[in-house]
Amino acid sequence: MIEDIESARGELQRADHLIYVTLKYTRTGDVIKNIIGRLIGSMNYSITDMLEFLKSKNKIKEVPSSDIAKLELLKSCLKQVISKDKALKEQLDLYLLLKKVSKLPFSVREEYRKNVTLIAEDIEIDMSTIVLYYSMTKEFFIFSRNWIRDN
Repeated sequence: MIEDIESARGELQRADHLIYVTLKYTRTGDVIKNIIGRLIGSMNYSITDMLEFLKSKNKIKEVPSSDIAKLELLKSCLKQVISKDKALKEQLDLYLLLKKVSKLPFSVREEYRKNVTLIAEDIEIDMSTIVLYYSMTKEFFIFSRNWIRDN
C-alpha cells in the first residue's frame, strides 16, 4: 500500500508541474492530454490502495484488475459515505469523465494561445477546468489517505 501512496503522490506532483510550468509556457493540447493521464493515474493508485486496504481487513475477497470494476467495487463499499459526501461523488464521477476523455479522439482550439482548449466530442477542457480537475483529484487523494488512516 505504501507504494501506491507514493505513486499517487508522484503522479500528482507531475500533474502539478505540467499545469503550472509546462502548460503555462507551451499551451498545447498534448500537455492537457498528459495532465489528464496523470490525474487518472493518481486516482487509479488511490482507488487500488483503498481496495487493498479493504482486502487486508477481509471486507472484500479480491481486487479486480479492471479500472471500472475497481471503481464500481469501491462505490459499493463506500455507499454510505458517498451518500453523505457530495464532493466524493463528484470526484468519482470526474474519474469516469477523465477516463472517457482520455479514450476519445480530440481536437485543440487556440493552441499556443492563452485560452488553449482540448475538445473531445462535446467536452471542452481549458486551463481553468484542468486546474479544477487537479484540485478535485488532490482532494480525492487526501480523502483516501484520511479514510485509510481512520478505518
